[in-house]
Amino acid sequence: MPRSKRDKKISLTKTDRKGLAWKQQIIEDIRRCVEKYPNIFVFQVQNMRNNLLKDLRQEWKQNSRFIFGKNRIMQIGLGRTKAEEVETDLSKLSRRLTGQVGLLFTEKSKKEVLEWAENYWAVEYARSGFKATETVVLPEGPLEEFSHSMEPHLRSLGLPTKLQKGVVTLVSDYTVCEEGKVLTPEQARILKLVAKPMAKFRLTMKCSWTKADGFELHVPDDINDDEEDKADSGQGEEVDDDDDGEAMDQDEDEDSDEDEEDD
Repeated sequence: MPRSKRDKKISLTKTDRKGLAWKQQIIEDIRRCVEKYPNIFVFQVQNMRNNLLKDLRQEWKQNSRFIFGKNRIMQIGLGRTKAEEVETDLSKLSRRLTGQVGLLFTEKSKKEVLEWAENYWAVEYARSGFKATETVVLPEGPLEEFSHSMEPHLRSLGLPTKLQKGVVTLVSDYTVCEEGKVLTPEQARILKLVAKPMAKFRLTMKCSWTKADGFELHVPDDINDDEEDKADSGQGEEVDDDDDGEAMDQDEDEDSDEDEEDD
């Protein structure tokens, strides 16, 4: 029987690429926030977790806004040089938008924000590449928290398990990780399964800009703000549709990009 022309396979995992209009919208949002909020902070994220960032957005939505996305887009929004900056010295903030960082626009005072950031943290599960903070050893014996259907998966992660009378059982002591050593993907997965969080989600305020006091550096760096701005010949207000800028964690990039559109 001949194959129908309408019988086409469509991949549900394929997503549309963010376009130029979306990037321009983010730039306009940043510039509106500069006008609306008196205080701006560049924050650095340790052990990024998108669900926790969403919680912070919800908690602070009344008088603040978090923007966490492509560094190049955020830099253009603030202005990369003195000639481009929206307000005096915002280019100094822009220069610090490197790595896993974001912008916090807020009506809260500088003192209030810095004290909050100093004391805020949340426990999370470590990912591969994280250095273990302690040695974790699982003793020989039954693992009653797991159903019998989990046994093949546990064995695939490297655990010496077998079923005994329908109960998942470790046939010998097993060292999941050692303190100070980098975790593998399998070790990180086991730690999550046995409920052993090791990471802390934290925000560090690198620098700030206020309409009253201007720019202030809170974490020392090697950027020399006294150097004369050297703008590349191609720099300007335009955004390249093919430029993705700085990427976030691969498994969180899509969700975070969508959140930037929320007010």
